[in-house]
Amino acid sequence: MADRKAFLLRLDPALYDALQRWADADLRSVNGQVEFLLRQALRDAGRLPSAAKMSGRTRKEGEV
Repeated sequence: MADRKAFLLRLDPALYDALQRWADADLRSVNGQVEFLLRQALRDAGRLPSAAKMSGRTRKEGEV
């Protein structure tokens, strides 16, 4: 398993609840959902280093 960096993130309770519902719908933990969304945003902005693009997860059909 790849090393992970832990950090504290404070969120508004309503934002956390919305993330929890979204994560549940996608069968992810809230932590996994936040990481997924951050990776997607970084990739879309062209700011994701190539070595980190698929680190720690499996590529799905059609994903870059």
